[in-house]
Amino acid sequence: QVQLVESGGGLVQPGGSLRLSCAASGSIFSINTMGWYRQAPGKERELVAVISSGGSGNYADSVKGRFAISRDSAKKTVYLQMNSLKPEDTAVYYCNAEATLTSRSTVAVWGRGTLVTVSS
Repeated sequence: QVQLVESGGGLVQPGGSLRLSCAASGSIFSINTMGWYRQAPGKERELVAVISSGGSGNYADSVKGRFAISRDSAKKTVYLQMNSLKPEDTAVYYCNAEATLTSRSTVAVWGRGTLVTVSS
């Protein structure tokens, strides 16, 4: 019904930048909250940043001042600009969206993830 496709991951040196994108498609009436989560090896999945339908963002303390979340509602896309990357940012990054379908039911959907590796 709703698919999320992430892109933009890769290998970057400490201090570098990456921009992740996540595009939603399917039988979507509207998208409410969109967000990014990450899961490092051996750790639980954790919230990185979320953005409301109105554009208000919230961040994990560990990324405040370095990461910025934004969205293009017309394109049903959410972005995560990651600056000043650290080795501890290495993880699989997952996109999440809460969407209202054309049937008016609400679903929460996950993307498959994109790997970000921060290493010299």
